[in-house]
Amino acid sequence: MLKNRVDVLIGAQWGDEGKGKVVDTMGTGVDVFVRCQGGANAGHTVIVNGEKIVFHLLPSGMLYPGKLCMIGNGVVIEPEQFLKEIEDLRERGQDRARLVVSPAAHVVMPYHKILDKAQEAFRGKGHMIGTTGRGIGPCYVDKYARSGLRVEDLLNEDRLREKLTRILEEKNRILTKLYNEKPFALDEVLDPALEWGKAMTPYVGDAVELLQEALESDKHVLLEGAQATLLDIDHGTYPYVTSSSTCAAGGFTGTGLPVSRVDRVIAVVKAYTTRVGEGPMPTEEKGDIGESLRTRGGEFGATTGRPRRCGWLDMVAVRYSVRLNGSGVIALTKLDVLTGLNEIKVCTAYDLNGKETTRFSSDSYVLEECRPVYETLPGWSEDISHCTTFESLPEKAQDYVRYIEKHAGAPVKLIGVGADRNQTINREFY
Repeated sequence: MLKNRVDVLIGAQWGDEGKGKVVDTMGTGVDVFVRCQGGANAGHTVIVNGEKIVFHLLPSGMLYPGKLCMIGNGVVIEPEQFLKEIEDLRERGQDRARLVVSPAAHVVMPYHKILDKAQEAFRGKGHMIGTTGRGIGPCYVDKYARSGLRVEDLLNEDRLREKLTRILEEKNRILTKLYNEKPFALDEVLDPALEWGKAMTPYVGDAVELLQEALESDKHVLLEGAQATLLDIDHGTYPYVTSSSTCAAGGFTGTGLPVSRVDRVIAVVKAYTTRVGEGPMPTEEKGDIGESLRTRGGEFGATTGRPRRCGWLDMVAVRYSVRLNGSGVIALTKLDVLTGLNEIKVCTAYDLNGKETTRFSSDSYVLEECRPVYETLPGWSEDISHCTTFESLPEKAQDYVRYIEKHAGAPVKLIGVGADRNQTINREFY
């Protein structure tokens, strides 16, 4: 078991790669699990002994006793969702880890959700981003406009009242004058916010100091990213992106972790491609293949339940993500979903206005014009859900994995062959 290590785990596609399962699979060897960005718009699904648990805000390591789980300053927290997840775990008897929340994490307030939905409707058909409507974007806007509320504000009634009075004066003007929405009364927001603060108080602690202590004690720390590289606010397919830094670099600003302490960046790659929401997706299959992948893979959003757009693996996009994040290893998920296909296509280049290119563009207008250039590999029919070693996989499944390694420029060290944590092939990954 690898120790004395800091790992950063990121998604290498448009999200929903199965990061939660990978984190859960690594659980026994990790001491500290840290969420570093995003909010309740992310859904990490973990299946243990057939029981499905979805985390939106809590780190996926919460199911392991004796572990330290942290929510870093880069996360935006929806208090009601946060408290609900804790209560759900408590009722199941599975609140096993110690949980610490950074006081500097920003809070998603009720007016953020209304603004999120109103702004999306205002964009109109053909210009919508496809947000979850959970208020994440408006909360991050307030953070960078220096007009947001942080967890620490919920713990001080006088400070909270003073801040909310100023904030609501501005928000109510925007809501009523621009979007024709109802204004918020101060007590309507203040009273529940104070209750959230009381309920969250036991979990609030100096996350940066605790993380430093963990490093000094040679603990194995895992930074658990949400969403994925192609949704990064800077490097994703703008404007069809999320509102936070989903690349490995976001792990530093979102936690206070020193850059020099990172040992390994893990890229989680799904064996095919999916996307939720609007924006270009060159390998999207809108016919039988897309529907088959959606059904086989259970491709419906963990947060919204929306059906995911599905298509063949896009290695142009994956290679871009691997290089951008400096990923040293790949965790490949849902290989089992491809079982039974006679042939499997892989996009290795794009046709852009009659010219072939292997360069990924984060410019949505450019990517919209890209057409996939495919190579076709033979499929396999054998059930791989019980395979425990790479050598026990069918030869054609092994070939598919090697093909990914070749085109991504990084080794595949973990392979998911089913939904449960035990259905994982470890190739010297940990």
